[in-house]
Amino acid sequence: MSGLESPSIALVGAGAMGGALVRGWIEAVRKGGGLTLTVVEPNFDPELESELEAVGAILNPPDAGPVDVLVLAVKPQTFPSIVAGVRRFVGENTRVMSIMAGVTLETLCRAFNAQRVVRCMPNSPARIGRGVTAYVATPACTPEDRQLIEQLLEPLGAVEPIAAERLMDVVTAVSGSGPAYVFLLAEVLAAAAEQEGLDKDAAMRLASRTVAGAGALMLETGEPPGALRKQVASAGGTTEAALDVLGAGDGLGPLLRRAVSAAAQRSRDLGKA
Repeated sequence: MSGLESPSIALVGAGAMGGALVRGWIEAVRKGGGLTLTVVEPNFDPELESELEAVGAILNPPDAGPVDVLVLAVKPQTFPSIVAGVRRFVGENTRVMSIMAGVTLETLCRAFNAQRVVRCMPNSPARIGRGVTAYVATPACTPEDRQLIEQLLEPLGAVEPIAAERLMDVVTAVSGSGPAYVFLLAEVLAAAAEQEGLDKDAAMRLASRTVAGAGALMLETGEPPGALRKQVASAGGTTEAALDVLGAGDGLGPLLRRAVSAAAQRSRDLGKA
């Protein structure tokens, strides 16, 4: 781990995202990674609890002192109720890393009287290590702090630093909410296939595997989506006929721009609230 030989980490909230993070850290410990883990979670998954115990993690300690990194992986609505109980983990040099949606850097700094604070936005594929997590850090965070945070986020997938906190609303609308748009694409594609005569189960298998396979192809080849699209669409062919509809003035482009804009605005509103 960068900057620290053996960082101490306290994770609060071992649900879907927190659990994905901690499983990655468990693997790092098993491979000889020097880090010490404390996990606070009222309703442990029994399997995760036994895995943590096997690597010597401290679970739900009644007393605890400051750690190198405090990771907050609870729902934002429960944040106010847990602040007092987890302040014990924050000392003068503690980095605070939050994956709570909508909770600002300013709020986190004030709640913990901390300066080295990072706000992260993972997405749902992070649960299987195939996500992308954007993060923004306060100016007090050093390059070493950022490197350490990126290493801690790696179990979730790719990590993307963002220049300014105001852009996190756009991140929320694109990568945070984006998986739902892709799932909707698979749903409506399957429904269209069914309308054209395919049976329901076959339609869903074809649509979902097509969407998943296309995404995997983008990642594996590294080619721009526009280039891959052109490879599928030959002049005068079936794909071109469909793309003429999707690329029309009232087609997919303007629709997605409005959708992302609506999600970003909602994120701004929730942040103010």
